[in-house]
Amino acid sequence: MRRLWLIFAQTATIGLAALFVVATLKPELLPWRGGSIVTIREAPIGAVPQKEGSFSAAAKKAMPTVVNIFTSKELPAPHNPFKDDPLFRRFFGERADNEPQRASSLGSGVIVSPEGYILTNLHMVEAADEIEVALADGRRASAKVVGTDPDTDLAVLKIGLKNLPTITFGHSEQIQVGDVALAIGNPFGVGQTVTMGIVSALGRSHLGINTFEDFIQTDAAINPGNSGGALVDTNGNLIGINSAIYSRSGGSLGIGFAIPATLAKQVMEQIIRSGSVVRGWIGVEVQDITPELAETFKLHNTGGVLIAGVLRGGPADRGGIKPGDLLMEINGKPVGDSTDMLNQISVLAPGKAATLRILRNQTEAQMRISIGNRPKIRQNN
Repeated sequence: MRRLWLIFAQTATIGLAALFVVATLKPELLPWRGGSIVTIREAPIGAVPQKEGSFSAAAKKAMPTVVNIFTSKELPAPHNPFKDDPLFRRFFGERADNEPQRASSLGSGVIVSPEGYILTNLHMVEAADEIEVALADGRRASAKVVGTDPDTDLAVLKIGLKNLPTITFGHSEQIQVGDVALAIGNPFGVGQTVTMGIVSALGRSHLGINTFEDFIQTDAAINPGNSGGALVDTNGNLIGINSAIYSRSGGSLGIGFAIPATLAKQVMEQIIRSGSVVRGWIGVEVQDITPELAETFKLHNTGGVLIAGVLRGGPADRGGIKPGDLLMEINGKPVGDSTDMLNQISVLAPGKAATLRILRNQTEAQMRISIGNRPKIRQNN
């Protein structure tokens, strides 16, 4: 009897071992489990995924240089008509007085220098009492405004941290429509985010956003909170500062605008060097030449601008320019439209002379004027 029990125990042990091996290595062979197992294929642990078509390297390079910017400012206290009512004060105490309130906003910025300089949008920090910057590595620091440029909606901040990651400037003048672009920022305050799209258009102007407009248009999703963040190419190089979106709902509709990095760099260098941006100015009001105006003035095309007004005592007035003149060239360079004229004049050094080719009463004339310094925009705080 004992021998039979020993044989049974050994047989059961061997059977259970075999069942365990089959259940572990080939569970589909078991009749009660074959119908419930889904056959899948898994990559080996530690396998490196293929990088073809991925922009992770560009994102990894640029993301540490994009910061979150937190601002706050004190708002005027609301008028309280009951502040002097003794009964009201008895129940609500001293807080019944008109107390100031604080408003806060959130945006993004780009570290452009190891010295702590940060590029962002002016509308992000305008009139802010306090500005705090949060880096991708978790560090935080208070920032001060070095200078601003209302004409391009750019501002330069500075923080005092060391060992800062910095963005590499790309050549925005070399990008083309159809190039892939990545937008990096902090949309809606959810945290640092990278979105991808293409460059949809170049040289966008006449949008009424800034005085000087030469926007890069992209369909990479840009939402509130992305303002001041980076638009980079597939190498992680900065090609633009995200600035505005076209939206009826407040969210991205696939039309975003970025200030070209080349323009942002020029503005930044002037602000750091002198605290402001110096631009040329001649003191005229201009109007684009429409096909109807071209027909009236017997022009072959709509190139050039119509001088609609001249500031009395300004550079153009002193140089002999009059309302009704057609400005066709500046220093030998044809004028395309009012935006082109504004950009051409702005890069001329104040105090230097410029030659303007005009048409007056169908007669061509060369006018030499001394370029003035563009007046600063008065900001309302």
